Amino acid sequence: MTKRNEIDSLRNLSGDIWNVAVDEYAAGYLKRRDLLKYAALIGLTGFAASQGLGFRGVARAAAPGGTVRVGLGQPTKAIDPVTLTDPASIGVVSQVGEYLILDDPKDGLQPKLALSWEADETAKRWTFKLRPGVKFHDGRTVTAKDVVASFERLVDPNSGSSALSAYKGILSKGGAKIVDDETVAFDLDQSNSNFPFYVSSDVYNAVILPADYAGDFEKNFNGTGPFKLESFRPKQGASFVRNPDYWGDKALPDRVEIKFFDDEQAQVVALQAGQLDVIPSTTRLELAIEGNPNFKLLSVQASSHDAVHLRTDQAPFTDKRVRRALALTLDREAIVKGLLKGRAIAGNDTPFAPIFPSSDPSVPQRKQDIAEAKRLLAEAGVPNGFEVTLTTERAYDIPDYAVLIQNFAKKAGIDIKLNVLPQDAYYGSATFGSSPWLDSNLGITDFGHRGTPDIFLNATLKSTGAWNAAHFKNPDYDALLVDYGKARDLQAQRVAAGKIQTLLLDETPEIISYFSQYSRIASSKVEGVRFTAISHLLLDRVSFVQA
Repeated sequence: MTKRNEIDSLRNLSGDIWNVAVDEYAAGYLKRRDLLKYAALIGLTGFAASQGLGFRGVARAAAPGGTVRVGLGQPTKAIDPVTLTDPASIGVVSQVGEYLILDDPKDGLQPKLALSWEADETAKRWTFKLRPGVKFHDGRTVTAKDVVASFERLVDPNSGSSALSAYKGILSKGGAKIVDDETVAFDLDQSNSNFPFYVSSDVYNAVILPADYAGDFEKNFNGTGPFKLESFRPKQGASFVRNPDYWGDKALPDRVEIKFFDDEQAQVVALQAGQLDVIPSTTRLELAIEGNPNFKLLSVQASSHDAVHLRTDQAPFTDKRVRRALALTLDREAIVKGLLKGRAIAGNDTPFAPIFPSSDPSVPQRKQDIAEAKRLLAEAGVPNGFEVTLTTERAYDIPDYAVLIQNFAKKAGIDIKLNVLPQDAYYGSATFGSSPWLDSNLGITDFGHRGTPDIFLNATLKSTGAWNAAHFKNPDYDALLVDYGKARDLQAQRVAAGKIQTLLLDETPEIISYFSQYSRIASSKVEGVRFTAISHLLLDRVSFVQA
């Protein structure tokens, strides 16, 4: 088929919104993979699947059988999809729980318990058709009642849901409605063209649970996934067996064994000893297996980032010139190459990662400029710089990143003192007034991957955002968020995004100097290990290399 004929056939698939994206593809502004991702976003799931997207069918030629052995950290509390926040719990739940949609890091939104979805003309009402005949592990059939109850639970302020910050201003209690047994509608608080991401694995709490779920998940791990609970031992681990009644392709492995570790070094020792097949990855652990053909590093590009917030309501950062000056001291390429070993891409001080199709690539990239930083400081009345304390968490590479920021800032005369806290102390109660994260003048916070920038834009920078550590309150920004949410096609989204990106570069309430890759370490004896950049661990397609 010629490119012209292909374009003509694409135009016949949907209406004007889709055709704008086709125009961008025809003009070379949109890659084919991004076009297919957009097809899934607006509900053209059949077309996306016909183009080879999705996980189903992967490794079907591989021999079934065997046990996959996984090392994870310790869950921080009882495992409950509604309240979980830690990577270990997400890894465990992803063996048994499923979402309406899976956000595949390579191929975008993939149908799971939802077969298709569409929005009305306002993008304020979204309707989802459910996959028929799906059963929970206890034998009951999944219906719209279960789906509605799952989301009503997540948006209920009294449920203890960890997803409240994600849904704030987007979906409120009463917004999810039963249309019929296999159809659910969501009436949103405001228009949002990216809403399918909000019911996908991007909101890791949005696992579909029975309507009568009472918070006792650890008793039976009752979900719809490809594995069923065999045994669970708090603080020790869990094991799962193939679900013979799974709605899709049956899992290849017979079993999955998960062991919890208090120390990450113990995980790599167990991997090296042949006791584990898959473990999480950190820079320190990667060094331990570097160059060893018995192990491999698996990575996906993500929107994960470590945001540096600057309190816009406290000196010295009440002046945006001071905020911009600090941002200009950072050598982003050096950070990517040195701290992150090249496994990241440079950020531009906004949540719009380059992997998001809606990001406006024409916005100039901020680069290190010490002379300009000094000029701005002088103009702001602090020509000799100032002293400030940077408060952050002792986790991942963040302490090393803090030292780099400290050293870069010195070049402009800014003297940064470091206050590195244990992770639980840094987050405190995660509420304003009792959290070093949200209350510190200058801080670094890690944010996991999302498939769309919406959650970052709303939760971290909106005036009423639950994670707004910068205390940034800008009516113009809030209005632009509404425009971005209403944009119905990629071209309109990119125009709105460009305005947001430009405003944030000018105001600089936070510094985002890189977007990281997300990695796992695996034995070379296993194939088919899949994962999302939010810690989901998908093991149903794993097979073992025959010696």
